[in-house]
Amino acid sequence: MRNQEIAKVFNEIADILEIKGDNPFRIRAYRRAAQNIDRLAKDVAEISVEDLRKVPGIGADLAEKIQEYVKTGKLRSYNELKREVPSGLVDLLSVPGLGPKTARILFEKLHIKNIDDLEKRATDGSLKGLPGIKAKTEDNILKGIGMIKKHAGRFPIGRVLPVAEEIIGALKEKSFVNKLSIAGSLRRWKDTIKDIDTLATSKDPRKVMDVFVHLPQVKDVLMKGSTKSSIITHEGIQVDLRVVSEDSFGAALAYFTGSRQHNIRLREMAVKRGLKINEYGIFDVKTEKKLGGKHEGDIYKILDMPFIDPELRENAGEIEAAINGTLPSLVKLQDIQGDLHVHSKYSDGSHDLQELIDAAKARGYEYIAITDHSKGLGIARGLSIERVLEQNEKIKALNKKLKGFHLLSGTEMDIRSDGSMDYPEEVLKRLDTVIASIHSGFRQSREQITKRLVSAVHNPYVSIIAHPTGRIIGDRDAYEVDMDSVLKSAAETGTAMEINAYPFRLDLNDIYIKQAKDMGVPVAVNTDTHVTLHFDFMTYGIGTARRGWIEKKDLLNALGYNVLIKRLKHKRS
Repeated sequence: MRNQEIAKVFNEIADILEIKGDNPFRIRAYRRAAQNIDRLAKDVAEISVEDLRKVPGIGADLAEKIQEYVKTGKLRSYNELKREVPSGLVDLLSVPGLGPKTARILFEKLHIKNIDDLEKRATDGSLKGLPGIKAKTEDNILKGIGMIKKHAGRFPIGRVLPVAEEIIGALKEKSFVNKLSIAGSLRRWKDTIKDIDTLATSKDPRKVMDVFVHLPQVKDVLMKGSTKSSIITHEGIQVDLRVVSEDSFGAALAYFTGSRQHNIRLREMAVKRGLKINEYGIFDVKTEKKLGGKHEGDIYKILDMPFIDPELRENAGEIEAAINGTLPSLVKLQDIQGDLHVHSKYSDGSHDLQELIDAAKARGYEYIAITDHSKGLGIARGLSIERVLEQNEKIKALNKKLKGFHLLSGTEMDIRSDGSMDYPEEVLKRLDTVIASIHSGFRQSREQITKRLVSAVHNPYVSIIAHPTGRIIGDRDAYEVDMDSVLKSAAETGTAMEINAYPFRLDLNDIYIKQAKDMGVPVAVNTDTHVTLHFDFMTYGIGTARRGWIEKKDLLNALGYNVLIKRLKHKRS
């Protein structure tokens, strides 16, 4: 997908414009366009100019620039702009929290040209005394560098999965493969991925390898062999492809899916039975007879266990659950009946209500909740009390005309820094559902953040807490919060926790999801849709939910409309 490349270019243009002190409205336009392009679930190369202009922040000029990049792989105005500032300045801006003014001061006063030099100077106190540099600034710079190092070599699944799907699709189209599958941590739906593992079977492995290393996604070839090759994509992601025998495909798929800890446990169980497991199959040690391996389920069957879904294979209790017969029946994409976090043109969404209805019905949904931002989030055109009530009446009128589909009136309401809600209860009680979320004050103390969330959970009209830890993968760490206290309050009040399916959030993460399930806290998987294409992100949310052992019965938006409405009203009573 070209989305990530174009988003990166637009963000760098915004960086350079900030360094130059350009028009702030122009800078914001590029930032917003970059964010919304990156959020698209569809490749911009496949989107018409007309549809591109429906994406928030994409006008005629930016749509033209996107088309230029798609057709040529370059952007002339970007290349010209890069020549106007030293390259080292742009590199420094990759540090979270380091603004362009500070970066320019560091570059000009101390000649800092890279992140390693910046870390050294921030550590030894060399930054002190420079304009705008305080002890807290140094601390924030070091935290930002720490975040870069923490995520070095790993990519958010939202960047990796589209690349993997492109490569899988190209291999199926251009080479003769019998079986072909993604493996590794991507198949387990981890939120960040180091590299892409793929497995195939074929009567002509050499031809498969030749096709693989010449795919248009390939930037560099690390190694080409007769049955295994490795490449680096233009996004910098390593992809490994192995061609294995038909008789070993299942064993190889289990082995290369992992996790390592899960595989170790399986091998330990096998050894106690006089068996051996590897990527070629499962064998009797004494007779060396191969007992299975053509199918992935052979491994588990021979060890007297039911099949364990890939998302659970983390040695986190799944083997014990399999032995005890308590494995969950994991939720599936087709279980979803609706989406409870959707934005419209009323705030910062791209579509009117009818367009959202049409897109949701096309996906087979029974309902969606319109949850535009509340008045406190001015940057997202949050709704005043008058406008949210106006929207509520419009939704009621639409529902009288709809057949087999329902709109829920709602809001994504800000939890203010002091823990109070952005709308009074007399407004909230007139809505079908209320999502509460934190959009500011991320650096408050653990106690204050926890207090804010607990306060929202105890509000009788709050149905769901959205993106509960505030993280953006690779860009912003989760804020400090006592999630035990939040989940305990949610269990007591029947308030649901959201799994935000936006692939760079996936918030809650799998650990907190499993904790919520164990405590009896209801969960909702929502896409936070701003463009109708975002509905497709539900796949990421379901993958994350499955990692957290979520079943259909745990999920609020797996309920039919009538049951859902009763559940939402129950908390209010």
